[in-house]
Amino acid sequence: MVKRSRIVAFFLIVIFMAGIMGTTSNTIIKNIKLGLDLQGGFEVLYDVKALNKNQKVDRETLVHTTEALNKRINVIGVSEPNITIEGTNRIRIQLAGVEDQNQAREMLGTQATLTFRDVNDNIMLDGTDLVEGAAKMTFSTQNNQPIILVEMKDRKKFRDVTEKIVHMAPNNQLAIWLDFEEGVDSYKEAVASNNPKLLSAPNVNQVFNDTSVSIEGNFTKEEAENLANLLNAGALPVKLTEVYSTSVGAKFGEQAMNKTVTAGILGIALIFLFMIVFYRFPGFIATITLSIYIYLILLIFDLMNGVLTLPGIAALILGVGMAVDANILTYERFKEEIKVGRSLKSAFQAGNKSSFVAIFDANITTLLAGAVLFYFGTSSVKGFATMLIVSILMSFLTAVYGSRLLLGLWVNSRFLKDKPGWFGVKRSEIHQLSENVSTLDLKTKFDRFDFVKHRKKFYALSTILLVSGIIVLAIFRLNLGLDFSSGTRVEIDAGKPLTTEEVKAELDAIHLPADDIVLSGNENEIGVARYKGVLSATEISDLKTHMVDKYGSEPNVSTVSPTVGKELAKNAFYALAIAALGIVIYVSFRFEFAMGLSSVLGLVHDAFFILAFFSLTRLEVDITFIAAVLTIIGYSINDTIVTFDRIRENMVAKKRLKSEEDIAEVVNRGLHQTLTRSINTILTVIITVVALLFLGSESIRNFSLALLVGLIAGMYSSIFISAQLWYDLKVKELKKKGPINTVKEKKKWSDEPQV
Repeated sequence: MVKRSRIVAFFLIVIFMAGIMGTTSNTIIKNIKLGLDLQGGFEVLYDVKALNKNQKVDRETLVHTTEALNKRINVIGVSEPNITIEGTNRIRIQLAGVEDQNQAREMLGTQATLTFRDVNDNIMLDGTDLVEGAAKMTFSTQNNQPIILVEMKDRKKFRDVTEKIVHMAPNNQLAIWLDFEEGVDSYKEAVASNNPKLLSAPNVNQVFNDTSVSIEGNFTKEEAENLANLLNAGALPVKLTEVYSTSVGAKFGEQAMNKTVTAGILGIALIFLFMIVFYRFPGFIATITLSIYIYLILLIFDLMNGVLTLPGIAALILGVGMAVDANILTYERFKEEIKVGRSLKSAFQAGNKSSFVAIFDANITTLLAGAVLFYFGTSSVKGFATMLIVSILMSFLTAVYGSRLLLGLWVNSRFLKDKPGWFGVKRSEIHQLSENVSTLDLKTKFDRFDFVKHRKKFYALSTILLVSGIIVLAIFRLNLGLDFSSGTRVEIDAGKPLTTEEVKAELDAIHLPADDIVLSGNENEIGVARYKGVLSATEISDLKTHMVDKYGSEPNVSTVSPTVGKELAKNAFYALAIAALGIVIYVSFRFEFAMGLSSVLGLVHDAFFILAFFSLTRLEVDITFIAAVLTIIGYSINDTIVTFDRIRENMVAKKRLKSEEDIAEVVNRGLHQTLTRSINTILTVIITVVALLFLGSESIRNFSLALLVGLIAGMYSSIFISAQLWYDLKVKELKKKGPINTVKEKKKWSDEPQV
């Protein structure tokens, strides 16, 4: 008898969730903060240095500096700046959505130390003599030019200073300096070269008895306002030196977001279609839980006040492909249990129980890769890692518990009792329970393939590829991007097809000839210029102003100092090494050392293959490339763990491995049983990656390509390399120690809640 109450409960839950999602999604999406790569803005990393030998840069000094910088940012009008202290002497500032990036950069980087000096550069007064917050911009009554008025604290001190200057006639000028550098700047040199640090040098012909001082120069209204704001914000207590910066024009950000979101929608829609066609009714349930999964990720990201970046969107889209993995794994187990003759309810419970271990282990290893990436990553890579971690946690929640709940309501309603076709199982494939056939005995379409017998062919192919890769790397090396090699990268969006000659001419016109110019974009509308050196703030300002006048949009400009480039390279190496070590320890703990070692050797194979591919194609290797490699490490290990989980089951069923044939049998059976799942899982992820590659933003194209190459390499190593390496290790153990006892199976996570 059909229990209609379960079906009614299913529709009530779905309608309830749809109602919540429909009424709150727009608000959540609007509330999520967008990173500078999605809405434009800039990021800068400062080295903090002492102003003099007696000053000590400690934590308190850094905090005071961030407070001073925050005051300046408030003047600019950025609503939600992100200022963080990194290490012992660095401050990172991210300003998303800032309209005038040149103004923001100048406001932040200017020391804003105001000094009053005589013509011999002797200091007479400084910023501590000014009334705090009293500076203001006004207009001269004589020529209506913008001037800045400041107030002195001590009338007598100011009177004494002007009296001294008066008596120095004819050299009775009071030089007003902004950021005077001892041993570098001088009054005589400044007058000759029109040094902008010398704001003005009025003649003092009488002793002043009031406290008001006007600073008159050839200021525009905007320059006078900025200077007044800087003086009111106060001088910085330290010296700041740019070691890394990146800026994204608003047009670039908007285009990148639109393209990537469009690619994501298409990729997710194709995954939904694939799941429904291949897995029928459970696939339909998966589309519901995946929709809830996407909603929950955005909700949590909003609640944690996260900043959504372009790689973050890629992680969300990629996460859908990963989330479907748990559904595929469970549904494949479910179908197996139906085929051995179990009732639908019994098959549902057994399938959930047997798939939980592999899902848990696979998610833990990917979570490990995400955590390492978050720790060692910077800026947008942290955004990618954050989204990846949230995606893993939410996919586990929705795929394991959400899908079980919804599908369990239908299974327990008995409506699907005699409908195996709804689960993609033909009646001819179902055995009678009396036949006593186990899931390990089921035939598969891959049984004719002997993966162990032909392993040496796979080894030979991999060896050829690896040796070729070593030769390629030795000859071509890696085309290191800005993140690892230092220098400056400029992206110019002309909105029309460009030629390298045109880009060269525009850069030459502002006296900034590039070391290298290439074109990108679908119609070569983006010119990319590379500089071996780091452009100064003034040069970047001139570049931006010129390109806005010429093409109507700000270029993207990124600079990396040699010091930061070396640090990023070092951190990338540490990230890969720690992720690999963590995985081998975890897999060894959960399975055995031989499996852990085989898994990591397979991962090294995958990572090296990506490196060789990028070296051969001369594609640029940047920090997002490392994010892609770590993602592949986490994802490739998923496939390997699922295979080893099956091999372990076959070992336990075998009880003792007495010969090489026994070991070969458990390896081949494990691969046969998991191959459908491996192909389907990798296919769903490839769908999203291909969508990102061809329809997504140009900014993450290399990232997407690295993922695609890594996924293909990872699938190859999981099927043809890792399990076979384990076979060879077990054969050596067999020859050394004799028959291997397998009955001591490690404890499984079999006490999880059942629906």
